[in-house]
Amino acid sequence: MVFSITDTAAGQVQEMMKEEETGARLRFGIQGGGCSGLSYSLGFDHDVNDELDMVEDINGIPVVINKQDAPIIEGTTIDFKQNMMGGGFSIDNPNAIVSCGCGSSFRTDRRVGAPEKC
Repeated sequence: MVFSITDTAAGQVQEMMKEEETGARLRFGIQGGGCSGLSYSLGFDHDVNDELDMVEDINGIPVVINKQDAPIIEGTTIDFKQNMMGGGFSIDNPNAIVSCGCGSSFRTDRRVGAPEKC
């Protein structure tokens, strides 16, 4: 398993999947951008490229991960936190050495991604 999804986050994802078409999978990965160079991508996807993607079942959720992203997100935990302002997913990545003050971007020691101005 490349990363983990807490029970709370899994419950939230399962509720959201009820609104998606049959066959949807959670896609988690990274993309270039943000003031630290990388940002997370989390959404639903119906397409899987067998050469580029890996598919796992994590805490009852079908998940698609780009194989190139796997080393950067290895050991990451996705949680869902609720507060008085609402709720949202939180991502704890042990590979992130720097995170943006807004919490939406990060950098690892792998030297990937190009920082952008905030």
